Amino acid sequence: METTEPITIRTSKDIVSQIDTLAAGMDRSRNYVVNQAIQQYLAYHHVLHQKIEQGLNDAKDGRLTAADDVIREIRSRRSRQRK
Repeated sequence: METTEPITIRTSKDIVSQIDTLAAGMDRSRNYVVNQAIQQYLAYHHVLHQKIEQGLNDAKDGRLTAADDVIREIRSRRSRQRK
């Protein structure tokens, strides 16, 4: 089992109330809910950082798409969705 380390945060009463409501509805502890939220936040930002780095590398290597082509593709997809 992974060892844990306690941390302390300050947040609004409203957020604490939301955490407690969610925890009660899930029959889980406040600690569980906060840990799940932190893990999801970190995973999201890890992927976001990777995508930004990939985009920067693509731009540096000249792999770009003209704005007019992007707009044309978006309009094409929107018109297909409406049908």
